[in-house]
Amino acid sequence: MAQIDDLPEPTRTVVRDLPCTPSPSTPFVSGPALSGRRVALVSSAALVQPGEAPFSVGAGEARELPSDASAHALLSSHVSINFDRTGFQVDPDVVFPLRRLQELAADGVIGSVASRHFTVMGSTDPAEMGSAIDTMTQALLADRCDAVVFAPV
Repeated sequence: MAQIDDLPEPTRTVVRDLPCTPSPSTPFVSGPALSGRRVALVSSAALVQPGEAPFSVGAGEARELPSDASAHALLSSHVSINFDRTGFQVDPDVVFPLRRLQELAADGVIGSVASRHFTVMGSTDPAEMGSAIDTMTQALLADRCDAVVFAPV
């Protein structure tokens, strides 16, 4: 894993200067217990299925991944000098923990696993992702999802 001191300038300064607002310790949403929720994944690893074009640098798009996608067949097109793909190559669940979600559903910890999931390019300016976020939101609501696990890269 890259250390901040290993990053070249100006990336090092940008990362060090990012504001980090503390999160509240109480939930900010209401709803059913986790055991009743339908859960989807959103990965920022810019995952592509075999034969798909890679994400372009700064792509503000979201791509759908079906629940039956083979995590071992997925490729990561994420581009960042501080992204080490080793963990993903050893265990795809590091960036797309679909098997873990399926295990949680089988054990009754979560209600069910969504039929579709999404992936985005993690190094994209969030201001460029408005349309993609709207598309993901509508698709997840149509799939009756009420929880999302974000797997950041």
